[in-house]
Amino acid sequence: MRRSSKTYSLKLSADSQKLVSLAQALAQAGSRLEERAWERRLDALLQRLMKNHHQDVVDAALEHAFKQRSPAYDALMDSVEAVSESCVLEQDGESYDCLLIAAPILAWTRFAIGSGLLTQEVVDTLSAHLYGHVLASGAQLAIAPHLYSIDQLPRSHADTFAITQQLARSALRKATAKGPAHPAETVPFLADTRYLIACVAVKSGEPVFAWQDSTAPDGREQSLNQWRTQATPNIARLLQGCGVELLLPDAYHVACREADKQIRPISIKAAVNYLTNALGTGADMLHASVGGFGADPTEGRVDEYRIGFLVRNTPDVVYGVVWPLYGQEDEDEPLGMPLDPETKALLAPSSDADLTPLEEIFALLRACGIVHIKHHKGCFSMESCEDCGAALFPDLSGELAHAEMPEDLPQTTGHFH
Repeated sequence: MRRSSKTYSLKLSADSQKLVSLAQALAQAGSRLEERAWERRLDALLQRLMKNHHQDVVDAALEHAFKQRSPAYDALMDSVEAVSESCVLEQDGESYDCLLIAAPILAWTRFAIGSGLLTQEVVDTLSAHLYGHVLASGAQLAIAPHLYSIDQLPRSHADTFAITQQLARSALRKATAKGPAHPAETVPFLADTRYLIACVAVKSGEPVFAWQDSTAPDGREQSLNQWRTQATPNIARLLQGCGVELLLPDAYHVACREADKQIRPISIKAAVNYLTNALGTGADMLHASVGGFGADPTEGRVDEYRIGFLVRNTPDVVYGVVWPLYGQEDEDEPLGMPLDPETKALLAPSSDADLTPLEEIFALLRACGIVHIKHHKGCFSMESCEDCGAALFPDLSGELAHAEMPEDLPQTTGHFH
């Protein structure tokens, strides 16, 4: 379940209460006609709030609905995301539907993953590939000339709303889009996601994506394959020294969530590869310490797993990987007991949807050659380092620790989180 990370007073403002009430009405609607009527009212209020940067009002309503375990939460979150990533604008007497899209790039390396300003030549080349393989005929496009790291993405729905409006106007006016004026510093990771962000404008009611023009069941897959074939060489030149995998460009929030899921197994593989090379040891000499973490451990719900890596016969966590849970994963994942050795031995890499996130983590670790795996039962608090804000990871005894590579390690691969 998607949720806000902030905590708010139970006393809601008038606008927050109205958001919750409209979302409840939407969730209870008995027909599509009624749903659309409630959606229009809810969207209008959200548009006003986001235009005026009242993100706190929206967050308070989301948190209230989440705590109430109400179906209104999903209805409200769907509307919040839709309003922030889409709009309807007028241009030369025509009405246009505009959608913010993201084209995620999974990247992994032992060095550094680039981000930052894109040249106009690169923007033009990538635009041509999007027009040719991803977008519907008649679409107009504006790409932000910046390769975004996750640290540089909009921090709130109101920020996303502002970028959507800005890029939508650029698309309709065929003007050069602008990137972030003061992008945040990119935190280095061994495996991370980079994003192309763009806005697509089409005449109201017309399709946005190429697969909408076809009834072929594999239309999305065809678009993805063509996008990868044509755009990967261009992206690889931007991210030299990195392995890359392009995901399907799609609506902003959906694309970002899919990238968050797909980067998780790559992060584990990149971590083991980095550690074995940097430390000059085999994977069988590494230990993995896995713990479930939750925003409120008393609820017993896991929001993410954290994997601390240690060298055999040493007590210190040398590296850590966070495996966040999405969708129904955090609702369905039981804390349970640690997996027994026989079960762990049977697990192998699989795309089987029946694998729980914890089972998938164990399977990936074993596939990477790590045989010493400790799973801590229960739920840890989502603590971070007070000095640098980095996540803390469980050691073999269950104590939370900062991940630090040995001080005497030659600094040839840079500092990674």
